[in-house]
Amino acid sequence: MATSHVIKVERRDNDGRGASRRLRNTGKVPAIVYGGELAPVSIQIEHNDVWLASQHEWFYSAILDLSLNGDVQKVLLRDLQRHPFKQQLMHLDFQRVDENKAIRIRVPLHFLNQEKSPAGKKAGVLISHALNDIEISCLPKHLPEYIEVDLANLDVGDIVHLSEITLPEGVEIPELRLGKEHDAAVVTAAEVKEEVEAAPVEAAAAGATAAAAPAAAPAAAAKKDEKK
Repeated sequence: MATSHVIKVERRDNDGRGASRRLRNTGKVPAIVYGGELAPVSIQIEHNDVWLASQHEWFYSAILDLSLNGDVQKVLLRDLQRHPFKQQLMHLDFQRVDENKAIRIRVPLHFLNQEKSPAGKKAGVLISHALNDIEISCLPKHLPEYIEVDLANLDVGDIVHLSEITLPEGVEIPELRLGKEHDAAVVTAAEVKEEVEAAPVEAAAAGATAAAAPAAAPAAAAKKDEKK
């Protein structure tokens, strides 16, 4: 399993909006733990501690160890509410993990060797990451905090699909069970063609026509005079 991440929590006795507001005013965040065979438990966490944890990628995809006075429960973050404009967490939901049951969760993708690839070395090539995370299914012991996508061989015109990602042991992508049409593109490498600006050429042609018009007028008048 990935690195252990311990989050210290305390039991919370009072629920409700008023109690949660008072709790936040003391520098703590209300939260709840649910799932498994145990009843849901209201808890509280030091805001600074959980805020620092929330700045890390692993906080959203790794199994966390919630420690309540030494009693540790393994959980996944399932919901996080933020203040609309303050740097403040308002509430968190954690789900208990059963080590014998598969879990489904989104994990980030880490792209490697893009600059070293044939496409990365060529000028005028746009490499796009269509997906930056994917949903996987696995037992908790096999859960990776991220999945690496090696782009060392990426060339112009290539498309990397979900089915081409090398997955860790015991990990699968549920979406691929639904058929080939769900084998989404993850990375594309396309040559950027410069558009030729036709406007200046058209403007020059129009200018030449306008310049010729005054010259043509006297000539036409002279021909009329000759006929007379």
